[in-house]
Amino acid sequence: MPVITEVLSRLSDYELKLNELSEMILANIVMLGEIPSPTFNEEARVRFLIERFSDSRILNCSTDEKGNALGIIPGERGDRNILIVAHTDNIFDEKIDHTICVQPQYLSGPGIGDNALGVAALASLPSIIEHLDLKLQSNIVLMGSSRSLGRGDIEGLRFFLENSKLPISAGICVEGVKLGRLSYSSIGMIRCELTCEVPELYDWTRFGAVGSIITINEVINRILEIPLPKRPRCNIAFGSIEGGKSFNALASKAILRFEIRSESGEMVSKVYKQITNIASEVSSHTGEEISLDVLARRHPGGIDFAHPLASAARQIMTHMNIKPRISPSTSELAAFIAKNIPALTIGLTTGDNMNTLEESIEISPIYTGLTQLIGLIQTIDQGYSDET
Repeated sequence: MPVITEVLSRLSDYELKLNELSEMILANIVMLGEIPSPTFNEEARVRFLIERFSDSRILNCSTDEKGNALGIIPGERGDRNILIVAHTDNIFDEKIDHTICVQPQYLSGPGIGDNALGVAALASLPSIIEHLDLKLQSNIVLMGSSRSLGRGDIEGLRFFLENSKLPISAGICVEGVKLGRLSYSSIGMIRCELTCEVPELYDWTRFGAVGSIITINEVINRILEIPLPKRPRCNIAFGSIEGGKSFNALASKAILRFEIRSESGEMVSKVYKQITNIASEVSSHTGEEISLDVLARRHPGGIDFAHPLASAARQIMTHMNIKPRISPSTSELAAFIAKNIPALTIGLTTGDNMNTLEESIEISPIYTGLTQLIGLIQTIDQGYSDET
């Protein structure tokens, strides 16, 4: 693979020039961050993003049947299409206060890093490309993807890749946090929601009637007894548990959310079957109804360490003194992998308190992160990341 010296030599100048656009970039982050955008209710944020695309006079500013925001920056040849995607949804309810706090060194507020910053990068890219006077040969397809998180199961991006007539040469998934993040493969995963509910006619006087929280606890203890191999690596990530209403009332319903993850798709399926059997057994001896709902599945895959796109990303990061944090992903990247499209996920800045109301991001590294993104777009555009 050729050394991408020409691209690398320009990155320092790009970063300096990007600082000249700080007012516009920060305004996009704040305005997008203050628009509530929970999964399945991203319409207001998508509308704002489309307005930003239209203001930049790029082509084909529109939404599709799944509520994705789309726009195209045409290339001089236009014989390739590079898809830049950021998910528009977050985990926060519309009812909470989405005011963004602006400080000299950082921005804070719910969803600011995941993923208001990523969406703001899309909104800013047309102006950035114009300001840097970049002459790209490829079309740059900008997409704010809908219905990505949780039950959304990356539905927006999957729909686009399955139905669009545009052949996509490569993809970049943009996340606000964390600078240095580099994902180009996906692990196997099943995301589950286990619900334990006491039947309406349940006999609370029966021996051992202790309510759904204790029953969920028994299920967890049984899951923890499942032997997991060191190779292939496998784990069970417990994400949340909820149940009950008061101190003095036995809980009639409890919900456990978790993910089974492994380098092996076969191992994921095996563990899922074991958990299904545990749920059935616990239900049979407690008399409570236990249901196991699969919210999302991912299959292992992606490009490997030596792929030119992965190598180019590492070269750009190293040149910019960004330490690559290489890890597999279960996010939008999986949709590209399913279609055998070379793609990767990157982060734009550092942050704290992620997925809390006090979520915050640092301002200064944002320009480094955006420069990294521009470098990647150029390497793909110029063919340095193509397999030979």
